[in-house]
Amino acid sequence: MFSPEGPSLRELAVQALSSVERGYDLLAPKFDHTPFRTPDAVLDAVGSALRRMGPFDAGLDLCCGTGAGVGVLERVCRESVTGVDFSAGMLDVARERVRPQGPRVSWVRADARALPFAPAFDLVVSFGAFGHFLPRELPGLFAQVRSVLRPGGAFAFPLVAPPRPGSLGYWTLLGFDTVMRVRNALWRPEFVMYYRAFRLGEVRRELEAAGWEVELQPLPEFGRRPDGSPRVRLVVARLPGQVLAAGMPLSRAGSSADRR
Repeated sequence: MFSPEGPSLRELAVQALSSVERGYDLLAPKFDHTPFRTPDAVLDAVGSALRRMGPFDAGLDLCCGTGAGVGVLERVCRESVTGVDFSAGMLDVARERVRPQGPRVSWVRADARALPFAPAFDLVVSFGAFGHFLPRELPGLFAQVRSVLRPGGAFAFPLVAPPRPGSLGYWTLLGFDTVMRVRNALWRPEFVMYYRAFRLGEVRRELEAAGWEVELQPLPEFGRRPDGSPRVRLVVARLPGQVLAAGMPLSRAGSSADRR
């Protein structure tokens, strides 16, 4: 993170003491050189899974940042791809770096909690952005996604299994979240970034409560944990009665072992 290409400690401190929007505007030119960007391995694995489900006509990358997920959508969408983010700085970088070769690409500045679209998309994806939403905001966020999908559309996002309690990863995430909560208790405006707040069980319950049917697809590229559960899953949500591209009803897709 502190390489010559990435942000300095001072730059990160200034970002962390800003609002979420202003913080990402400041970080945008160096964002792709930080651990906050979704790794290419995850993007490629999700792209492979989506190709098996598609193709799709129109795709939306929710909270697109500098456009890494838009590159995934370009591989699986035939007509158009849209990136939406509320940071103007991140969108400026995305416009410069993404060079579409297939479907037309557009960029929209907007809040994911108030999307300015009609039902125009067949696929909505998001990568690593959900830590910026409090648990109480998830029902509204999922309702917004539902409002922009055409009949038969899908909402898909990768979700990494939580680190084992007591592991270095566990304490790292716990420490980060604790620092952010202390910061937000002492400083305004808030900077919402809680990596431990978006958990599979709670997310699945919220999606199902909102009327979605949820399939969990293991991403085999990342293997399984010692207990046999996938290290990374692709969460795919559709409305009841809709089917996958291969013709399998969503309610029957996946084994019981993959739903843990």
